[in-house]
Amino acid sequence: MTADDATGARPEGAIPSAVRTVYGPDDLGSVPVFRGGFINFGYWDGISLDGPLTVEDRVRSERQLYRRVLDALAPAGEGRGRALEVGCGLGLGCALALEEYAYDSVTGMDIHPDQLARARRANAALLGAAPGRLRLVRGAAERMPFEDGEFDRVYSVEAAQHFRDVDAFARECARVLRPGGRAAVASFFVPGDETRPDAARELALRLDSFASGLDVARPLGALTGALAAAGLADVRAVSLGPSVWPGLDRYLEGLDLGVTWPRRFLRSYLDGLLDYYLVTASAP
Repeated sequence: MTADDATGARPEGAIPSAVRTVYGPDDLGSVPVFRGGFINFGYWDGISLDGPLTVEDRVRSERQLYRRVLDALAPAGEGRGRALEVGCGLGLGCALALEEYAYDSVTGMDIHPDQLARARRANAALLGAAPGRLRLVRGAAERMPFEDGEFDRVYSVEAAQHFRDVDAFARECARVLRPGGRAAVASFFVPGDETRPDAARELALRLDSFASGLDVARPLGALTGALAAAGLADVRAVSLGPSVWPGLDRYLEGLDLGVTWPRRFLRSYLDGLLDYYLVTASAP
């Protein structure tokens, strides 16, 4: 099942309630923190944090995070076959992958129908100008509506913190990748291989996104172990924390948020409760 707006992967009622609200009526992509529409914390290398940060700086950081992930799959400007983005949000990362990385086609998949509707509006020109190169499909990370071996590359940018079953996600990545394909996942996790109830409790006290159930306090090893158990090879994780948390906090400092809890991400990183990682793997 590969048609646009595919719904067989997971019914809307199965969307976790916090995810349904935040990406539905709350429209997270419209808040000032996520100016630019990419809905990620940003990769701030090369952006000076010494003075006030501009909206242009913020958008640049968001685009740079996508480039950091896509660079881990293949260099820019080289044809790379068919790519899948899991948790595509507004689809702007899919457009970047097409425009800068010369994929033959990119499929953006998201579980939330409201996000897909926004993505279609945001990418109307590209959808019209290049039919077939960009698809926007509804589906869940744990049960993807695609054929075995359908994609050369699978990537996900700041969505895995919402996944309820990373073992199923890893199996699906392995299934939809062709032999020799590659996967890359960027998100934030609790450092280490073991579940840490202390970290989960403390993150829920500090950060509303964990308290509400929007984000899951999962150890990094849960994802890396799941990818390896699913049969993927050369599983590697690198911390992006120094290039994410200080820049994000510096940008938040200049906003009138109305709440204080987002400023606690940096403190949680410095206290060893949370970090931001890029995880890569290959299909044998």
